[in-house]
Amino acid sequence: MSASHPPTLSQPLSLEQALKHFFGYNSFRPGQREIVEAALEQRDMMIVMPTGGGKSLCFQLPALLKPGLSVVVSPLIALMQDQVEALLDNGIGATFLNSTLSAQEVRSRETAILEGKIKLLYVAPERLLGERFLPFLDRVAEQLKISAFAIDEAHCVSEWGHDFRPEYRQMEQVRDRYPDIPIMALTATATERVRQDIIQQLTLRNPYIHVASFNRPNLYYEVRPKTKHSFAEVLQIIQKKGGSGIIYCLSRKKVEEVAYKLQQSGIEALPYHAGMNDVDRSTNQTRFIRDDVQIMVATIAFGMGINKPDVRFVIHYDLPKNLEGYYQESGRAGRDNEPAHCSLFFGYGDVKIIEYIIDQKPDEQEQRIAKQQLRRVINYAESTDCRRTIQLSYFGDSFPGNCGHCDNCCSQKPVEDWTLEAMKFLSGVARCREKFGMNHIIDVLRGSKNQKVLQYQHDQLSTYGIGKDRSADDWKMLARSLLHQGLLDERTDGFPILKLNEKSWEVMKRQRTVEIAVEPKREVQGKNRSLAVEVESLFAILRTLRKQIADEQFVPPYVVFPDKSLRDMAEKRPQNLREFEDVYGVGSNKRDKYGQVFLEAIRTFCQEQGLPTGAAPSPVVNLPTVPNMPSYSQMQTWELHRKGLTVEGIADARGMSPTTITGHLVELIEMEREVDINLLVEPERQQPIVQAIQIIGDDRLKPIYEFLQSSYTFEEIKLVRAWWRQNYVGF
Repeated sequence: MSASHPPTLSQPLSLEQALKHFFGYNSFRPGQREIVEAALEQRDMMIVMPTGGGKSLCFQLPALLKPGLSVVVSPLIALMQDQVEALLDNGIGATFLNSTLSAQEVRSRETAILEGKIKLLYVAPERLLGERFLPFLDRVAEQLKISAFAIDEAHCVSEWGHDFRPEYRQMEQVRDRYPDIPIMALTATATERVRQDIIQQLTLRNPYIHVASFNRPNLYYEVRPKTKHSFAEVLQIIQKKGGSGIIYCLSRKKVEEVAYKLQQSGIEALPYHAGMNDVDRSTNQTRFIRDDVQIMVATIAFGMGINKPDVRFVIHYDLPKNLEGYYQESGRAGRDNEPAHCSLFFGYGDVKIIEYIIDQKPDEQEQRIAKQQLRRVINYAESTDCRRTIQLSYFGDSFPGNCGHCDNCCSQKPVEDWTLEAMKFLSGVARCREKFGMNHIIDVLRGSKNQKVLQYQHDQLSTYGIGKDRSADDWKMLARSLLHQGLLDERTDGFPILKLNEKSWEVMKRQRTVEIAVEPKREVQGKNRSLAVEVESLFAILRTLRKQIADEQFVPPYVVFPDKSLRDMAEKRPQNLREFEDVYGVGSNKRDKYGQVFLEAIRTFCQEQGLPTGAAPSPVVNLPTVPNMPSYSQMQTWELHRKGLTVEGIADARGMSPTTITGHLVELIEMEREVDINLLVEPERQQPIVQAIQIIGDDRLKPIYEFLQSSYTFEEIKLVRAWWRQNYVGF
C-alpha cells in the first residue's frame, strides 16, 4: 500500500470548507466541530461517541490541519487497514506499521514519514512502545513534530471495561516520554467508572471531555422469545431486511451450525470464531467486508474494529453476556446512519450456559461482576420499558422513554400507575438499610419465611408481607422499571445491592408518580424503510458498479462510497459533476476520481427507464414468510442419506441410534426435503403399510402396528406414513 501526498490547500479554509474538501461532507455531526476546535487548541481530550457517531473524523481532520504527524494507536490490524484505505481513497497521506509488513516495507513507510508525506500513522500499542520504534518517533518529533497521539478504543485501558487489554496499561509511557504532545482518548462505549479510569491511566491533564449521547436513533431494537422456530425467524429477518448482516452466537459450535444451515437455505454466509486459523478468519472477514457474502455468523471474536458501515441488521441468536458488549455488537449495524435492525433472541437455556461459563472464572470478584452484568442483560430482555431507556441508563445517559423505534414502544401496552407499589418497594429497601438485593426485598414484601429473612429478623419489619397481593414476577418487573427509570440505584461492584437516591425519596414522599408498561405484545415489528422501485433498481446498479471498482482496487466497497452516498445518488440522479458534488460523501477527490463513471451509469439508467431527475415515492414492500428449517444434526443425516447410506449406515457413521436417525428422516420428509423412501424401506414392505393407513387412518401408530400383526417395525411405519402424507394426502 503506497502513501500519497495529502491534498494541498491553495488558501486557508474554514472548518466546514476543510471538511468538504477532505471528506466530502457538508456539515459536522453533533459535537464534532467543538471537538476539532479543542484539538486545534492542543488540549488533552476524552471523547466518548457511539459507533457510527463520527469518532475517527475528530482526530483525522485536526491531523490534516496541524503541522507534523499524528500517531493513532489502534488495537486491531483490520481496523488500521480499513481506516488507512479510506483515507488514501480520499487522497490523504496515511499509513500503518504492523506485523503484516516486511522489513523492507517498514523502512519504505518510515522514509515516507520522515519526508513529510504522511499525516496519520496507525500503530498497535505493542509497536508504539517497542524498543526500536520509540527512537524512530524521537526522530519524527525532532525533524517534523508530532502533532498528537490518538488512543482509539480507549476502554481497553481500563480493567473495568468490557474488553480490557493489559498492554494498553503501558500507555502512560507515552505521556512520560512526550509530555507536551496532546493525547486524545476515544471510545464508543464507556461507563462513568471506565471514563475516569481512562483519564487516570493515561494521565490526561485537564482534558476536554465530550460524552455524546449513546442513542442511535437509526437502530430498531427488539427482543424475541427463543423457540424451535427461531431459525425460521432469522431467515425471515434476512429476507425482509436485505443487505449485509451479522449473527452473533455464544459458542463456536453454534456458529458453525447456524452458518451451515444458512448455506443450506441458499444464504451466502460464513463463520468466524477463535477456533479457526488466522488465514481462514481473515479471508472470511475480507469476503464479508467486500460484499462477497451477505452474512457473517460469529462469536464476539468478530468484534472491535470491524469497519463495515452498511450492515443492515445484527442478530443475537444467543444471549449476550453483558449490556456493554451488546451495545457494542448491535451497534455494528447502521454505522452509515441509515436504518438498521437489531434483534435479540432470549431463552433461559442461554442463561444457564453463561452462568456455567462464569462459574469457571477463578476470581470470585470477576464472577460477581459477570453475574451482575448478566442480570442486567436478563432485565433488559424481560423488560416492558423502552429499550433505549434501559441501554442509555446503563451508561449514565438519560432518555425520556417512548423512543417509537423499539418493540416495546411500538407495541400497544397498557400503562398503569404503580406509585403505591413503588412506595412499598422503596420503603422495603429503606427498612432493610440498603444492604440487600432485589430478590431479598421481594421476599420480605411477600412475607417469605426463608432462612435469610428470618436470620436478619426482617419478618419483624413493618414492610414484611405488605406485598402479598402481587406475584414475585410483578415485583421484579417493578424493580427493573425503577432501575431503568433512575428511581433506584444498584451497586456496580458485583454486589447487586439496591440503593436509594434523591428520586427514590421523591416517590416515597408522593412528589413523583411511577408508571410502568405491562402485558407486552412483542409481535409488532418496526417500520421498514423502502425505496421506490426505480430508486431501488438504480441503487442496486450503483452497488454493483461500486463492487467492481472496489475489487479492481482491492479495497472494501464502502471505501469507494458508503451506502448512504449511493442512496443519495439514486434519489438525486445527478447529471453532471457539479450536481454529483452535492451527493453525500463526495469531496473534490472522489468527484474527480469516480464522478464520470458513476454519472455514466446514472445517465444510462435514466435513459433506459425514461426517467427524469428527482426522487420517487416509496411503496411498502410485503415479503413472504419462511417455513421451518431442518436442524444442523438433521442436515448432517440428510447429507449421508443422499450419499446412499441406509438408516443403519447413517447411525453407525454418526454414532447415534437408528431410532434417532429415523426421527431425523421422518422430519426431513415432513419438511419436503428430497428423501428416497425406497432406500429406507424395501418397496415390497411399503405397500402393506400404505394399505393399513388407508383402512385405519394415519393419526396413531399403534393401531397400524397392531393391524399389521407386529410384522413391521414402528420405524418402518413412521417413515412410510410420513412419505404417504406428503405424496397422497389431498389427492
